[in-house]
Amino acid sequence: MRIAAFNVENLFNRARALDQRTWSAGRPVLEAYERICGLLEEPVYDEVIQREILRELGRLGLRNGDTAKFARLRQNRGRLLRRSRDGKVTVVAGGRPDWIGWVELTTDRCDELALEHTARVLRDVGADIVGVIEAESRFALKRFADAGVVTDGRPRYPHVMVVDGNDERGIDVGVLSAAGFPLVGQQSHVDDVDHVGRVFSRDCAEYHFRTPGGARVAVLVNHFKSKGYGGKLASDAIRRRQAARVADIYRDLIADGIEHVAIVGDLNDTPESEPLAPLLTGTDLRDISTHPAFDDNGRPGTYGYCTARNKLDYVLLSPSLFAAARGGGIFRRGVWGGKRGTLWPIYSTMTAAVHAGSDHAAIYADIDLP
Repeated sequence: MRIAAFNVENLFNRARALDQRTWSAGRPVLEAYERICGLLEEPVYDEVIQREILRELGRLGLRNGDTAKFARLRQNRGRLLRRSRDGKVTVVAGGRPDWIGWVELTTDRCDELALEHTARVLRDVGADIVGVIEAESRFALKRFADAGVVTDGRPRYPHVMVVDGNDERGIDVGVLSAAGFPLVGQQSHVDDVDHVGRVFSRDCAEYHFRTPGGARVAVLVNHFKSKGYGGKLASDAIRRRQAARVADIYRDLIADGIEHVAIVGDLNDTPESEPLAPLLTGTDLRDISTHPAFDDNGRPGTYGYCTARNKLDYVLLSPSLFAAARGGGIFRRGVWGGKRGTLWPIYSTMTAAVHAGSDHAAIYADIDLP
């Protein structure tokens, strides 16, 4: 059995602000977007909140119109704003109950050749179970898998599942599994809370599979809070809360008698980082990359230049799975190799960075269960 994690970086449509070629412009947009989404959910818009709403709308280019380069304001019922002819803009809604609408990010179509390379990575890795990161919807993932990941004329992954998470940008976590590994149970953790509030930026999607030998395997698919924008202390604290909650879910599964558990995905931090400590050192989970037969081709990272500080993607295994592990690896052919694409072998059809299947490599573990 091969279990993998792969951040596909969206399949068909991706928020323009997430495009790495415009990151210097995209980063403040994402910060403003995160803030405005929180402000608009307030039950009462007092004077302080009104000023903040107008400020963040200004950062998004939405004070004077509902459409801008990176974002769009939807006012479906009721009104959030009044824009006077003299240029004055006023928040007229008294709070969240007074209107129906939201701010959404503008999206662009993903490059067609990049999409083919994303599918090629999945075909070449050939995993039986794949934790998929940044899939925009179940329909998008299923259409992509049915058309692009085909073996002997049939879709390799008949079992496809994505549950919408807490990220309004359309970057959810999901799963693909081969015919011999049917999905037999699932649970979303989008509403999990701790002493601070809601825990997961997206979800810790919990999927249960039956192997051809009749064993039950639970796979938790995660995408932790990014370090790409927002303050370091704040983002570190969120990732630590997320790691602690995933550790609790893992311990509950083990206590319930489910011994075969894998935690996969983009955890957005390095193995020695303090935010991941509750998961990596506070449990008996083992990282497949520490297995003596793991092949990283001399580079421990999974993102960007794939250096040690770019080790962001994981396959973590419970003791029973790690004991049955025979090795694993990192597959980078779909990642542009540095500025010129030459740091490692890539697909010959990738002639520019925009053609990359993802900016993350796929990581996988090979496991022999009885």
